[in-house]
Amino acid sequence: MGLQTLRESYSGPLSSTTFHKDHHYHHHHHHSYSPHDQCLFEFSTKDETNNLISPFEKLERLSQNDIRETAYEIFFTACRSSPGFGGRNAHSFHLNSNLNENKSSQVVMSPTSKVKKALGLKMLKRSPSRRMTSGGNSGGPSSPIGGASPFNTYMSVFRPRRPMTSAEIMRQQMRVTEHNDNRLRKTITRILVGQAGRRAETIILPLELLRHLKPSEFSDSHEYHMWQNRQLKVLELGLLLYPSIPVEKNNTFASRLRDIIRNIETKPLDTGKNSDTMRTLCNSVVSLAWRGPNGTPTDVCHWADGFPLNIHFYNSLLQAVFDIRDETLVLDEIDELLELIKKTWSILGINKQIHNVCFSWVLFQQYISTGQVESDLLCASHVMLNEVAIDAKKEKDSFYLKLLTSVLSSMQSWGEKRMLNYHEFFPRRTIGQIESFLPLVLSISKILGEDLVIFGDGEGREKGDVTIVDSSGNRVDYYIRSSMKNAFDKVIETVNYKSAELDMKVELSEILLHIAQETEDLAIKERQNFSPILKKWHNAPGAVAALMLHSCYGHVLRQYLSEVTSLTREAVKVLQKAGKLEKVFVQMVVEDSSESDDNAKTVVRDMVPYEVDSVILNLLRKWIDESLHKGRECLQRAKETETWNPKSKVELYAQSAAELVKLAKTTVEDFFQIPIGITEELVQDLADGLESLFQDYTMFVAACGSKQSYIPPLPPLTRCNRDSKFIKLWKITTPCGANISEVDHINETNEGHHPRPSTSRGTQRLYIRLNTLHYLLSQIHSLEKSLSQNPGLVPSTRHCFTNNLRTQSTKTGPYFEIVNSSIPAACQHVSEVAAYRLIFLDSNSVFYGSLYVEDVSNTRIRPALRILKQNLTLMTTLLVDRAQPLAMKEVMKASFDAFLMVLVAGGTSRVFNRSDHVMIQEDFESLNKVFCTCGEGLVSENVVEREAAVVEGVIELIGLNTEQLMEDFSIASCETSGIGMMSISGQKLPMPPTTGRWHRSDPNTILRVLCHRNDRAANYFLKRNFQLAKRR
Repeated sequence: MGLQTLRESYSGPLSSTTFHKDHHYHHHHHHSYSPHDQCLFEFSTKDETNNLISPFEKLERLSQNDIRETAYEIFFTACRSSPGFGGRNAHSFHLNSNLNENKSSQVVMSPTSKVKKALGLKMLKRSPSRRMTSGGNSGGPSSPIGGASPFNTYMSVFRPRRPMTSAEIMRQQMRVTEHNDNRLRKTITRILVGQAGRRAETIILPLELLRHLKPSEFSDSHEYHMWQNRQLKVLELGLLLYPSIPVEKNNTFASRLRDIIRNIETKPLDTGKNSDTMRTLCNSVVSLAWRGPNGTPTDVCHWADGFPLNIHFYNSLLQAVFDIRDETLVLDEIDELLELIKKTWSILGINKQIHNVCFSWVLFQQYISTGQVESDLLCASHVMLNEVAIDAKKEKDSFYLKLLTSVLSSMQSWGEKRMLNYHEFFPRRTIGQIESFLPLVLSISKILGEDLVIFGDGEGREKGDVTIVDSSGNRVDYYIRSSMKNAFDKVIETVNYKSAELDMKVELSEILLHIAQETEDLAIKERQNFSPILKKWHNAPGAVAALMLHSCYGHVLRQYLSEVTSLTREAVKVLQKAGKLEKVFVQMVVEDSSESDDNAKTVVRDMVPYEVDSVILNLLRKWIDESLHKGRECLQRAKETETWNPKSKVELYAQSAAELVKLAKTTVEDFFQIPIGITEELVQDLADGLESLFQDYTMFVAACGSKQSYIPPLPPLTRCNRDSKFIKLWKITTPCGANISEVDHINETNEGHHPRPSTSRGTQRLYIRLNTLHYLLSQIHSLEKSLSQNPGLVPSTRHCFTNNLRTQSTKTGPYFEIVNSSIPAACQHVSEVAAYRLIFLDSNSVFYGSLYVEDVSNTRIRPALRILKQNLTLMTTLLVDRAQPLAMKEVMKASFDAFLMVLVAGGTSRVFNRSDHVMIQEDFESLNKVFCTCGEGLVSENVVEREAAVVEGVIELIGLNTEQLMEDFSIASCETSGIGMMSISGQKLPMPPTTGRWHRSDPNTILRVLCHRNDRAANYFLKRNFQLAKRR
């Protein structure tokens, strides 16, 4: 490719930064170097551990050390004019090293890295987080590092510590000793004497180094000879073996250069001024390096830009961005280092597109070589591949396409090998890496734009065969299918190996059962670990995996069934296990395809069913259906004939409940007598049917109306009239000397001190319903224990698999969980209805119908309390112990509601004065005391106090004066309606809505207290604001 176009700027997502150098390496982080360190940077043609094949041809005559050292020499030469490399600003740091306001631009100072941010890499957070070195020349001869004298080392202690320059960082990263670095600096200076403006791409660096470096600058002749050998090998590779411009076979200069290189292998090259060999070498090298595309001279020399030599050099430089202390990390100084490395582009024939490919490879290779532990490197490689994808659409140069194809093919081969068997290559602790790994593999495939090519050795094909998959198919789909197939084959292999290892005859059915369990575990592992990740690239990965495993196990099962001639107990176990496994697969499909029913139907249609249910389940299910049908007939008879009379004097529940429970128990006993292994799936089917019967019966028992049918309607609001006709008539007909207490005393005399309870037969039947519900609940608990602890139950995981049209679900609770929760609700309902019937219907004549009628003092609550106590005694006699607390609580609530209605909704027959407050309070305390003392604490005092608090609040309203009531009503009414007191001044107050929830702060409650207040102020207030009618 034309080298004139290689000076493109470095762009893309990895935006270059200005030449800020801010990161501070600390002296205590410096490493001592040894030959063993070289392995950290080496590429290999094939990574034996991870089978990563390098896309670049190995340079046989050049070691990785040689490549790295030569790459650094090229880098140093290209950056020689930059700060820190001997340029004009090289010493400016020392003048201002202690002045914060005048720091040299050669020191890395940027707080963040734009490149790392673009790559998704985190900034390093070490403490101290900057690299520092002792003050002095940046890499100069006086530096205490490397080959410095002891004196200088001693003096460095007193020098100020300073941030390292990019040149020092790069030298460290490239593992170049300071002695060699100083020697290179001096040599470059000698080469460029008088040529300060000479371009780097016009320097044939190995030749110039051979000319200017003398044996005296090396420790011994052997080191010098080895160094000469390296330089000549570089010239041989760059000009003869891998030239960017092909060399003709009969080229004289090429022949001479080969001869010189062969001779140097045995003895050092004479580089003196009068050496003929040196003159021949110079002429040959210059002639070969300065050739143009057509053999014509050019203004740029070509000695290091041939493929793959240039890529090896460039990749070695890119490796320097990884921290030598932890090679999974990228240096924060990457922006500055890449800017400096970019200066080598013109020498190595690199451009932005080639850089993007190389950097993608280096990041990918580093991820693998460091043990695949840092997924951020994988993500960074993917980011670079996004840039490569953009370049690949535009770039048509043959060299670039060759490089791109070679690199991506190597990455794809390594990646797809793992994705085609991800269960093997991604154990539990590394499963999360797929999230970073898969998009990279898919991106590579997209860039290559080729059909999916799988090299495999699976069933039905020889190793090395090629399977071509339609490019319109989903690669992830194929990855899942292949991985499931390989994982299942591994299960078969393991089972066979264990059987052979035991060296004993194992029943085939046992092997099938073991394979089934392993397959189920494999499916669960796929669903829990892999499917959630693969869901990002495939709409139903779990469904595809389930389909593949279903097919694999089905093949094995059909082989087994072909040898089964009779339905033995072993065969039943295998078929039951296969049926359970199939339900697991179907469940995976349904769960994974919930967003697309069509997708689920398609996958299920592809499944060839095992059909085990048709072999062993039809008869059993028929038996279950017949048993449940008998239960439904029993339930229907109960609905037609049940009278809700107790079964006997000691069995205070309905006869129909006893019959239904007896039928259920008989069914369960007969069920476990069936001579096959009863699994929990079948138990659940039976339990579901029984639960449906119990649920229907519970609804039948609870169908007893509602409490609203017993609560009297609210009378209309009226104003209290002291002179109403009804009051006058009452006073006339009531003798002055007689009162209700006297009449009550007469009644007591006639009926004795123990009046009969007023509980009606209808209310007593409600008590039988309540007993029936509690009896049913206790019997269901007994059935639950029989089902779950029966010795005939085959142990298995508690999964409920239904074989009908209902959705399959996982069962973790009790079998009768639904009915167990609905029966307490039914008990609550029946208790409530019974309580309101007892108070508002059975006790109406002594409670709501007569309490405080016309006169409080003569109609106190004592008669009602006597009847109430008798009713409660009868109730506790009829109800079983478990039903009494709830029933007593509901009676209390009904009594309190009735008492409240007397006070606020008692109709025209009730009138209250403020002075009545004390008597009403005493009466309510008496009522309250009944429930605190009755039934040996059936209702706790806390519950009584909580319910009584509302009533006491309303009673307090009766004790307030009329003016306070009117004020409280006005405030509450305005607050409820959302208007302010000021805005309603001079206007009528709004009529508050009737909520039926009486409360001290409820405006409707206060209004009703005013309606029952027998004074002129209340009468006028109600007339003025609401025009309420007078009582007649």
